[in-house]
Amino acid sequence: MQKFDSDAERKLAVILERDALKWFKPAKGQFQIFYRHGADHLEHQPDFVAETADTRYMLEVKANYQMHDPIVLAKKEVAAKWCVHATQYTNSHGGKPWRYLLIPHDEADANRTLDRLGERYGS
Repeated sequence: MQKFDSDAERKLAVILERDALKWFKPAKGQFQIFYRHGADHLEHQPDFVAETADTRYMLEVKANYQMHDPIVLAKKEVAAKWCVHATQYTNSHGGKPWRYLLIPHDEADANRTLDRLGERYGS
């Protein structure tokens, strides 16, 4: 049983259920990723984390009109940097690379695959 903030999140969960080995919705504070908004440093909580045979993903789904919002872009920047650092660490310890995906809501549809979304929307 899982609660979703939008229908697009629910649809993305259907894709993850089919294409990922495992996935979850992170809890507040689980990743400790912070972005700047004015003078404040706020915590970013990604929508999903998923793992496939060869990659770990941090995923966000946003409405089309939000894709260029400064706050969404600030979150994308810090999450993508987090994934770069996590990949550097996991590469030195035999783990999988991390990728950040910012997905428009209308692309989270059951006929999409996680691999295709990664190709189109990965950082």
